[in-house]
Amino acid sequence: MKVLIGVDPHKASVAVAAVDEAAGELLERASFPQDRAGLRALERWAKRFPERRWAMENARGLGRHLAGRLVAAGECVVDVPPKLSAKVRVLSTGNARKNDGLDALATALAASRNERLAAVDPEADSEVLRLLSERREDLVAERTRALNRLHGLLRDLLPGGVAGKLSADRAARILRSIRARGNASACLRRRLASEILRDVRTLDRKIVDLDGRIGAEVEASGTTLTEIFGVGPILAATILGTVGDVTRFPTKARFASYSGTAPVEASSGKVVRHRLSLGGNRKLNYALHMVATSQSRSGAPGGTYYRKKIDEGKSSKEALRCLKRRVCDAVFRSLVADSKAPSSSAA
Repeated sequence: MKVLIGVDPHKASVAVAAVDEAAGELLERASFPQDRAGLRALERWAKRFPERRWAMENARGLGRHLAGRLVAAGECVVDVPPKLSAKVRVLSTGNARKNDGLDALATALAASRNERLAAVDPEADSEVLRLLSERREDLVAERTRALNRLHGLLRDLLPGGVAGKLSADRAARILRSIRARGNASACLRRRLASEILRDVRTLDRKIVDLDGRIGAEVEASGTTLTEIFGVGPILAATILGTVGDVTRFPTKARFASYSGTAPVEASSGKVVRHRLSLGGNRKLNYALHMVATSQSRSGAPGGTYYRKKIDEGKSSKEALRCLKRRVCDAVFRSLVADSKAPSSSAA
């Protein structure tokens, strides 16, 4: 009997539910502490189901450690998005009841009904790129916060503050021009601004170094994404790290739905209409938006298509959405082609 083990991981505990994969019937539930002894007990418990595979809710978040441990032990693990398991839980129970056991069961049921969930592979190129991309996002966000604090201090030191964007060099020039005379609070603000400026310079160096690492990893992956106009190493890393295994999407329409670039049908009776999708993976959607924006301002085919849609009477936002869908299709074709090409390591 093939068994699917749903896992609801938390910091201190792990709830699991074993389900008959064919019938969808619950076989057994259990809960274990999230520590070494607890995880060893979980592995012993799972051995009673020889033909098993695992469905991990949020395998890229709280379940990352356990998912990596299971994969390293030769287990098959798929990643179940929390939103998907939550929908299955509500539909299967018919109410809003929620506990860890129900979450684990819903995770297993969600995986049993969806064959296109991503398999967990901690050593995949996409996982490396995802980690590097997330690190870069953290550094950029930290730099933005530091510059915002610097803006606030300069506003108190200069009449009207500083207009426009700040960079480390511009902030340094401004600070050199400030003379805080006889005012203790002004002197302190200037010293704090100098400290924050040093933080910004440190973050700038870290981001540049990380960009080099990301560029090298993207090149080593052999992806053809960078051949698409507007896709550089940073966006390519974001796309590859977010999508993972593209073969889980059977068609470009499914991929567009996942990215939030496909319109959502909102028809009723004889009224047939579609609306803008507010769902999908927002990180991937943002990357596609950046590519489409770059193309719309260029003389590339994407820019020509964008201006054609404008001439047809569409608004700038509507034309950009049309272009974004074309970009999405191009990205999907590139990812599929790369998945079928011989790996660089094999070559």
